Amino acid sequence: MRKYETIYILQPDLGEDEIKNVADKVQDVIASFKGDFHRLEDWGVRKLAYPIRKCARGRYLYLRYDGGRELIAELERRLRLDEKVLRYQSVNITDQPEKPVVEKKAPVTEPETTETPEAGEAVEAAATPAGTANE
Repeated sequence: MRKYETIYILQPDLGEDEIKNVADKVQDVIASFKGDFHRLEDWGVRKLAYPIRKCARGRYLYLRYDGGRELIAELERRLRLDEKVLRYQSVNITDQPEKPVVEKKAPVTEPETTETPEAGEAVEAAATPAGTANE
């Protein structure tokens, strides 16, 4: 089996149930052709480089799976026939190394510590033996 990824763009004004319906159809195609489904990511609504069917924005979905060429042919045929899908592209990634999934984390803010000059001088004075300072 070969590894594939498909990115498809849906109309931006679709509801969550319509998006789920398209995603379920895609997963059914993969299951019916004995493919291995790995991941489906919703990248959200983004601005398109140029309008497609009078839509300036589109909802991007990323799909990662394993399968054969018959699976790709049927998946692309079904995406082409669906009016909700604006564009799609499938890429064979079999020979490419696996990229780790990077999760976005909120930046951790550390509380600021302020040191008084007297505390810093006391530490330096304690660290140097008496009589050896400034010789």
